[in-house]
Amino acid sequence: MKAHKGMRPHDIPILLKIIAVGNEPWMNKDLATSLQISASEISDSISRSEYAGLIGSDRRTVQLKEVENFIRYGLKYVFPIKPGAVLTGKGTAQSAPTVRLDSPPTDHYVWPDPEGRQKGMIIIPLFPGAVYASGKDHRLYEMLALCDVMRLGTKKEIDVAARLLNNLINYKQEPIR
Repeated sequence: MKAHKGMRPHDIPILLKIIAVGNEPWMNKDLATSLQISASEISDSISRSEYAGLIGSDRRTVQLKEVENFIRYGLKYVFPIKPGAVLTGKGTAQSAPTVRLDSPPTDHYVWPDPEGRQKGMIIIPLFPGAVYASGKDHRLYEMLALCDVMRLGTKKEIDVAARLLNNLINYKQEPIR
């Protein structure tokens, strides 16, 4: 195994994609194709996640509670974001179509996307293929948008987003509001 040099932003979407796949069999090349990340980087990412205790030694079993805790309590410190200019893109965080928090958002956020239709402050996603991958996997999109709430939301928004993310990660059938 390569020397551990800390987590990278795309490690989280890789773990979330494995969660989204569920019990379906997958190979690194499948994740690579769906996320537009090289197969070797998928392998390196899984090694980093194993080292960090976010995936089991079998390199297939995601440690769900540890991932949830990392996303809720660590993501905004390890991978902070600063919203940029107001442009048109694909909604994320509180502005994603399926993320409904207890109160309407005061600010709107988007990922850069030339085909996007929402207007908001630009947020750089955790990995460059986020727009593509989220268009192919709705569950992944919801989880990535909730990660962005964790990265920039208020405590109240983070509490609601954490519950919604828990439901998605643990396959509970409570609908996203």
